[in-house]
Amino acid sequence: MPTSLPWHQIDTVLLDMDGTLIDLHFDSHLWQTLVPARYAERHNLTPDEAKRRIDAHYEAVAGTLNWYCVDYWSQTLSLDIREMKQEILGKIQWRPNVIPFLAALKAAGKRRVLFTNAHPASLAVKIEQLGLDEHLDEIVSSHELGWSKESQASWQALAKRVPFDPARTLFVDDSERILVASADYGIAHQLGIHQPDSAMPPLQFQRFPALKDYAELLPLIA
Repeated sequence: MPTSLPWHQIDTVLLDMDGTLIDLHFDSHLWQTLVPARYAERHNLTPDEAKRRIDAHYEAVAGTLNWYCVDYWSQTLSLDIREMKQEILGKIQWRPNVIPFLAALKAAGKRRVLFTNAHPASLAVKIEQLGLDEHLDEIVSSHELGWSKESQASWQALAKRVPFDPARTLFVDDSERILVASADYGIAHQLGIHQPDSAMPPLQFQRFPALKDYAELLPLIA
């Protein structure tokens, strides 16, 4: 349990969305199951060949804004990704104890800022389904800034958009690569997510502590 966070030295909490506040299963199912299946149908491919081609597309743009861009994938794959999201809205679910966690941050006077690589269209779907915006003080998509969170330029742009003191900031994300980028920028505190997709095995973090359930933090926030 990440008991070592010095909450009295934290003013701002930057939060990822998919896999951090929201169960990653919705996105995993969309991109790893539904998209390859529809791609196979559209291009008359076997499931294995479709998966191979899709994975090659994914790898070519991993870590860039295009990786997260709904419009890019709709055009590249000739699929209506926005419509496909609508088919599986029931899979959009909060991670356990997120709302009590966000409420505890508010009660303790912490600024709650969502900082996501999700495309604005994806973000809008999550807001509509869960009322995400009701539990946060600021919402920023990296697409508005011009760089993905993997880039130092994105963090520099975020600081201009939403001023914060890196030395008094906690960043929570399910990607160790992005946590490293935040540390390189100078953010003092990082926290990973042990199991971002409830249907998949847990992740192992090498450099940062990882959270299993936000309930672990509730007695500690002050």
